[in-house]
Amino acid sequence: MTHDARSALLGAALRAAELGWYVHPLRPGGKAPALHGEDHCTRTGACTTGHLKWEQRATLDADRIRGAWAVRAFNVGIAPGPSGLVVIDLDMPKPEDDADTPSGVDSFKALCERAGQAVPTTYRVRTPSGGAHLYFTAPTTIQLTSSKGKLAKRIDTRAWGGNVVAPGSTVNGQAYEVTDPAPVAELPAWLLTALTPAPRPAQPVRLHVPRCGNRAAEVALQRETAAVATAPEGDRNAQLLRSTRAVGRFVAWGDLPRHEVEQAFQVAGESAGLSAAECRSTVRSALNWSIRTCRPRETAS
Repeated sequence: MTHDARSALLGAALRAAELGWYVHPLRPGGKAPALHGEDHCTRTGACTTGHLKWEQRATLDADRIRGAWAVRAFNVGIAPGPSGLVVIDLDMPKPEDDADTPSGVDSFKALCERAGQAVPTTYRVRTPSGGAHLYFTAPTTIQLTSSKGKLAKRIDTRAWGGNVVAPGSTVNGQAYEVTDPAPVAELPAWLLTALTPAPRPAQPVRLHVPRCGNRAAEVALQRETAAVATAPEGDRNAQLLRSTRAVGRFVAWGDLPRHEVEQAFQVAGESAGLSAAECRSTVRSALNWSIRTCRPRETAS
């Protein structure tokens, strides 16, 4: 891309950050994050103490943003979770859909009508496909995660764990354009109700703790998986990371088999309400960090 294109994308990133929206680079002309994945992490810079995902590295820092967009003409991604946003993504029908499948825009209008509500007035972006992104402020009472088709077909939501392409970015030569610059509205109560997960029934967590002859390791695994399974909403992923790191030294010392520890934390994390993919990623990253940084047993306190 030209220097002018790169300057325009830098401007889009800075404008989003000025609004308090955490940004990160996307692949030029694409929607996928441009930051490295865990498999290619060098454990340097921001990842010195363990791999940080793009959502954790998204920033408001103007200097960091200028430094990133000085390298390439990256598209601009917004991390809704840290930004306090919920973005409703109204998509267009796909080639594999039935001929009579309505667009997300039409489905959302119908959803509003059934709820007896007007289509909310809020900050709105037109996507290259002809769909729309509706921006809302996230509730403070619950941490919503992204969803796919929960409200209706071709209606997704982007919240924690999600990524939104910011206006000013282009895909296939088509730009994401602001069509309504209205202030970002609060997520309507009826939509919050529709997006709030049903309470999970309390169930005992059945964990297989390997018997390895090391009582300290077994007790640590039992204690930490219990802490994950009972972690309050908003702290679940952080608790999974802390607890897995705490047990990781026993894996490094050969006291606990890694695959058994991974399985135990996977069960505990999913029981707490985390997604299977989120659990796998966090547990793998935490154990890799623990094994890499673990001190020899004789020098550990």
